[in-house]
Amino acid sequence: MIHHQITIQNKLGLHARAAAKLVDLAKRYGSRIELVFGDRVVDCKSIMGVITLGAQKDNVVDVMVTGDDEEQAMSAINHLIDGKFGEE
Repeated sequence: MIHHQITIQNKLGLHARAAAKLVDLAKRYGSRIELVFGDRVVDCKSIMGVITLGAQKDNVVDVMVTGDDEEQAMSAINHLIDGKFGEE
């Protein structure tokens, strides 16, 4: 298992479009990917779960990845979030 904290950097946070990009990316990997924000843990492959986290700009979320392709999945997620979901 890999655990990493990531700061949401895009202006609108995990809004619908950003959440959809994250979920689409997560679904490319066989690993179990979870996001933790506050006291909530959601499946990163669930659009409703990601949107309802309510993570905004500058919030820190924990990403936990478990599986055979965990390194690749974590790298891709870091790249997407650090790249502000292609926004701005």
